[in-house]
Amino acid sequence: MSEIVPPYVRFDSGVEEIQPNEQELINETVESMARVNRFMFEKHRHAIRDAHAKSHGILRGELHVYPNLPEHLAQGMFREPKIYPVIIRLSSAPGSIDPDTQSAVKGLAVKIIGVEGKKFLPDQADEVTQDFLLVNDTIIPTGDIKSYHDMQLRQEKIITNAPEVVTKLMTEAGTLVNQALDAVGLKKEIPLVVPPHPNNHILGETFTTLGAIRFGDYVSKISVAPLSANVQLLTGEQVKITEPAGWRDLVVDFFRTQGAEYELRAQLCTDLKTMPVEDGSVDWPQDQSPYQGLGKIVIQAQDAFSPARRAFADDVLSFNPFHCLPEHLPLGSINRARIKAYETSTAYRHRMNAQPRLEPRSISQLPD
Repeated sequence: MSEIVPPYVRFDSGVEEIQPNEQELINETVESMARVNRFMFEKHRHAIRDAHAKSHGILRGELHVYPNLPEHLAQGMFREPKIYPVIIRLSSAPGSIDPDTQSAVKGLAVKIIGVEGKKFLPDQADEVTQDFLLVNDTIIPTGDIKSYHDMQLRQEKIITNAPEVVTKLMTEAGTLVNQALDAVGLKKEIPLVVPPHPNNHILGETFTTLGAIRFGDYVSKISVAPLSANVQLLTGEQVKITEPAGWRDLVVDFFRTQGAEYELRAQLCTDLKTMPVEDGSVDWPQDQSPYQGLGKIVIQAQDAFSPARRAFADDVLSFNPFHCLPEHLPLGSINRARIKAYETSTAYRHRMNAQPRLEPRSISQLPD
């Protein structure tokens, strides 16, 4: 008896809906992010990413695309079984270099090397990389461009006006302290922030794309989940971080003596009402459409944070969800804003640090 396949939503231009005043909101959001970038440069005298600024590990690995994928999974770069070199960067979400004792969403960026076909960005069309950017959550609370715009402008006021103790308290307590906000005149303008993220072991986390992406003929989210027993055992394990670089130390200590495997998966959209493209704050129900395996990422034991590797990942490499085949184009207003945001941030970072903009064509370009 053949397997019954759900009626997956087919991709067409109608799955996206331009939001009211979208371009104006995007421009104001990117301008705010650029101002914060300049503020951070003066603080550090070094340009950093406007999100996920702090690296915790940079890993060399391989993506093994599974053979005999069914038609709905054999899409885009997953049409045929193949082994691709990958670079993985683990990070924390803030656009600042904060101590790891402060709670934060974690990120995992995957750069796949050797992907054939013209890429989406015109000036990157002949590159051979495909990026997927993920976080250890299934939603983004500010799931549309209006919500994100409002959050970004409030965040800019906090970063550029509030004393550092306020920012620290925001992160550690998960709520803003009224007296401190009164002192800088921001109390009425800043809402409560998201509660602190659990301090689960970073290598046991499952990471998911922020919002939907095109998946060839379909629409999906992508995730990376622990596969080998050693990282599955870390899932949900609470860790106490007491050092400013505690997450880096965990990653480096783990990969010094052992490797790991993760699974790259897709969750295909079956209903645009319950699994919307334009609202990234909605968690797509997995009982309607479970994640399905596309391939496994194999990582050997290695030095995950050598000085040369850190400098290469932080200052030379760019991880951008639009480093992609058109078949894997990010969707929704949050992602449409990221086209301009990533280009603006990357151009500033490379110019101010006097570093080349480089898309690797070989894994050998990643330093040991």
